[in-house]
Amino acid sequence: MMRAWILPMLLVLSGSAVATGQIFQGSPAAATALLLAFLALASVNSPLIFPRSIGAQAAQQRSAVDGRPVVFWRPGCKYCIRLRIRLGRNARQLHWVNIWRDPAGAAAVRAANDGNETVPTVVVAGQPHTNPDPEWVRERLSPSM
Repeated sequence: MMRAWILPMLLVLSGSAVATGQIFQGSPAAATALLLAFLALASVNSPLIFPRSIGAQAAQQRSAVDGRPVVFWRPGCKYCIRLRIRLGRNARQLHWVNIWRDPAGAAAVRAANDGNETVPTVVVAGQPHTNPDPEWVRERLSPSM
């Protein structure tokens, strides 16, 4: 769990240090802008923007029942962030599995990607798709959802 927060915390600390330096140089406006930029980067890379993760086994069981895709992801992955942001509200319709928290999820991703932990890996109807286009994923969601 703590591993997911390393990058966001480093961004917050770095932004604070840079902003402090700008304040000492007499540029409070630049300090504010830089701090806000670093905070935005930290929030985008934090696990907070992703729907609550569940285990791989639970996600696969739920997907078998409701037909919704399963997304294997990890914090800090720019492609996972792109998928999450581009899906918008539709992201809550998917089952999200954080491979850093779930060893079974990491194993499923390695099995689908020749031993590599390449994410996002989206499983639709039992078929894995590595780093698919967000529009393609949106099309796979049931229209009734």
